[in-house]
Amino acid sequence: MSLSPRRFGMAFASAAGLFYLGCVLIMALAGPENLAFFFNGLFHGLDLSPILMESVDVLTTLTGFVNTVLLTWLFGAFVAVVYNVSKRLDGRKRYG
Repeated sequence: MSLSPRRFGMAFASAAGLFYLGCVLIMALAGPENLAFFFNGLFHGLDLSPILMESVDVLTTLTGFVNTVLLTWLFGAFVAVVYNVSKRLDGRKRYG
């Protein structure tokens, strides 16, 4: 069975889009101190508070969402293509 690059890309993009929206929600609901605590824990104690933006405008959020979805779609499609090619090469090695 081979993977459909279009569908696998869509799965990656959907997951990343939901993750991005969750991140936006956390940023909207948490205060600056809680936000710094959350992201510092996420990055193993690396202090991200100097670079965290306390407010992000709608255009920046939409641009980030679109970029995330497009890039992860490309990544997912690429993974599917590499998987399919490696599967074909593996089959040739065994039976060819």
